[in-house]
Amino acid sequence: MIARLPRALASVVSLVALAACDSASDTPASAPAAGVVALEEGLQALVDEGRVAGMVTMLARHGTIVQQRAFGSQDLAARVPMQEDTIFRIYSMTKPITGVAMMILYEQGLWNLDDPVSDFVPQFAGLEVGVAGEDGQLTRVPAEHAMTMRELMTHTGGLTYGFFGDSAVDLLYTAENVLDPGSSLEIMIDKLARIPLKQQPGSLWNYSVSVDVQGYIVEQLAGQSLAEFFAERIFEPLAMVDTGFYVPAERSGRLARQAYDVGPNGELVPNPALLGDYDAPPGLLSGGGGLVSTAADYMRFAQMLLNGGELDGARILKPETVALMHRNHAPTTEAQGSVQLGPGMGFGMDVAVFVDPAAAQSPVGTGTFWWAGAAGTWFWIDPENDLAFVGMAQVDFFDVMDLPGLTQQLVYRLPGD
Repeated sequence: MIARLPRALASVVSLVALAACDSASDTPASAPAAGVVALEEGLQALVDEGRVAGMVTMLARHGTIVQQRAFGSQDLAARVPMQEDTIFRIYSMTKPITGVAMMILYEQGLWNLDDPVSDFVPQFAGLEVGVAGEDGQLTRVPAEHAMTMRELMTHTGGLTYGFFGDSAVDLLYTAENVLDPGSSLEIMIDKLARIPLKQQPGSLWNYSVSVDVQGYIVEQLAGQSLAEFFAERIFEPLAMVDTGFYVPAERSGRLARQAYDVGPNGELVPNPALLGDYDAPPGLLSGGGGLVSTAADYMRFAQMLLNGGELDGARILKPETVALMHRNHAPTTEAQGSVQLGPGMGFGMDVAVFVDPAAAQSPVGTGTFWWAGAAGTWFWIDPENDLAFVGMAQVDFFDVMDLPGLTQQLVYRLPGD
């Protein structure tokens, strides 16, 4: 995973898993139920100990929902309980949805992996790479090759985010306010075209605005807004009724009321910066982090991917296209910035991939793919074991980044059939 399981969380895993194994040792048929018990007891322990205010989780096995529960509160001070249909700000869990949108267009033959990005974003023609000298001054050097679509889809094209690093190029991103929510995708592209790349295309993995650029490309190729494309080609076919770029007035009461940081003494502190404004459609439709959703909606998306691109008769992608998405495409394990993939991890197209679960200290099957959002949402899909998990909280993910690992340990350390 991104980092090792903290000792406190690991102790929760061990105690709960051992208890569940003892209770489930009589018959193999009891294993699925025991897995749910271990998962729910482990997550409830996090809420009881004040590490997370509340969350909603779902687990699907062999295409059947075997666990769904709301834990704790969505607002501690107001004592508002979490509900199974609570709407969450999913931030970067938007990325795999944009990736699916791109792959829909890929199947239509509208782009290929080795195409230059500038074929679809002319403003990116002739992009240079920024190199900081010993005096801190930024110089520009030619790119060794044009950024390709494969590199754009895998965060290896040379783009960055700005707020995850302090390089001279990152500082230009923050100075330009590249992802200004009040602007537009066109304005974002114009800003990026003025800023040099952070590194040579294809050289390193660097978490970036690449998926926002993908959203712009979706609009250009489809001839409609990203919101319209998502709705028509993904959300409506999959019956994802609560997923979108804003929350309509009639559903606003279901939007999680609070988001938290973990304070210096381990206490939960409200973080208004994570709340955002979702009352109306935004100016910038962020394919990298703009959506809200529910656990149930996202599980339908995850199950579609686990099924090889189909759910309840709605075919979104071909199986071979889904397989292409969650195959490792990262050219190197090296990475820049504060977001690192960690040992045993690779990267596909808008999802991280377990290429060596043992090195990642995870019990998941090889090829499991996953991602997470800044406000404490996460999912993982294990094709080898036919499992999908979705978890949603509203707490700074960088304070609780081992929630994916915790849920995997709770599920997989139990006997299976």
